[in-house]
Amino acid sequence: MGNLPGWKREIWSNKTFGELPFEAKMVTFQDLAALLKQNGKILLRTLTFGLLFLLVANLGSSSCLAYLDFRAALVMDNNTGRIMYCKNPDLRLPPASTTKLMTAILVLEKAELSKVVRISKRAVRVRPVKIGFQEGDKLKVEDLLYAALLKSANDAAVALAETVAGTEKHFVELMNKKAYFLGLKNTKFINATGLPGPGQYTTAADLSKLMSYALNYPKIREIMETPEAKIHTVEGKVFFLRTTNRLLESHEKVIGKTGFTNRAKHCFVGALKKGTKNIIFAILGSENRKNLWLEAKRLTISGYGNQGGRAKDYLGR
Repeated sequence: MGNLPGWKREIWSNKTFGELPFEAKMVTFQDLAALLKQNGKILLRTLTFGLLFLLVANLGSSSCLAYLDFRAALVMDNNTGRIMYCKNPDLRLPPASTTKLMTAILVLEKAELSKVVRISKRAVRVRPVKIGFQEGDKLKVEDLLYAALLKSANDAAVALAETVAGTEKHFVELMNKKAYFLGLKNTKFINATGLPGPGQYTTAADLSKLMSYALNYPKIREIMETPEAKIHTVEGKVFFLRTTNRLLESHEKVIGKTGFTNRAKHCFVGALKKGTKNIIFAILGSENRKNLWLEAKRLTISGYGNQGGRAKDYLGR
């Protein structure tokens, strides 16, 4: 194997084909010829079954997966933890507003839905997207959760963080403690909104774990299943909300949370039921929103997510 790059030498010398990462399986015919010439029958036995399986498995998917333009993704059967597809699942990337999923979890753990929240000056001044609350407006926690998860409102997320922890800074400490508790080893939060900043990151694998945990909360599922909602202040001011999730209107009714910043690009973490499977998936770094929805459909609804990937249980089961 002397003519092969170092990483390939190491992988092929220590593992069987079935144990290889997806990237290592995508070898060239020249690589295979060199390997067979140098290692003969021993390597041939290792490769034969795996190569046949790979060719059959990818006949229907190669042309489709070639159009999947995102930086990272993972599709998982939530019943078993089995990975159905992955691309850079452990690559650290900005989470954008998918962050609000963790915000909602902590709010439901630590605040009453009926509690009335006074909107602060800091919440009003946060960068868009926001509802447009005025300082002093009063809303229930439940209404603010709808605003944060449906509209992806940053002013609602900051108001919720301040309600739970006094300040957003203290709330972020709770977020990171929760991430550690959930085993999100490649996730770090610096705010409750997902707005860009140094040192804030997650991965497709961690985001899928977070969604798996979030689905234990009926209120989160209820909100994500809602296409439109109306919330109001205690004083009677009304705000109309519409979900940013365009897949909710599909036949499969995919629920989930969107995210976007210039650095993060378009992101989505979602869930749907497909046959006996409860599918969870995460996409990070898609170039535009239209592509995001097409990619999500190709990975889940159309079934291409059943091709490739790794037989690894990201839920630790």
